[in-house]
Amino acid sequence: MTDRALPAELSEALVARLVQLFYARIRDDAELGPIFERRLAGRWDAHLAQMIEFWSSVVLLTGRYRGRPHEKHQMLGLTPEHFERWLGLFETTVADLCSGPAAATFIDRAHRIAESLQIGLNIGTKALRLPSEARPVGGAS
Repeated sequence: MTDRALPAELSEALVARLVQLFYARIRDDAELGPIFERRLAGRWDAHLAQMIEFWSSVVLLTGRYRGRPHEKHQMLGLTPEHFERWLGLFETTVADLCSGPAAATFIDRAHRIAESLQIGLNIGTKALRLPSEARPVGGAS
């Protein structure tokens, strides 16, 4: 846990509303909807329940989520542009549901999550860029 107090507006009910509305928007999105639908067809209710646990852990520090998000996002063919779109939809959803410190908390965590996933997927501005021909260890040429 942390010594920092959580914004009073943050609650399980707010987390659930945000997750439900955000993923309804994701499903309707022409770019992101098909990516999620390919992975989650027939399993949306279970996914939403898991995302409520995830966001509860992230913003309320409940520790309820036990998944492996980096593994779940492998092999989806995601690009930095997908993450930009995801963040845009998320920020719009947050703005529609809350403001002030609660909104700032959600948005800060979302940006951190997007950055972490992109690093894990080795995409985006922080991707590891190795030279095409690595030099031998020991410096001998």
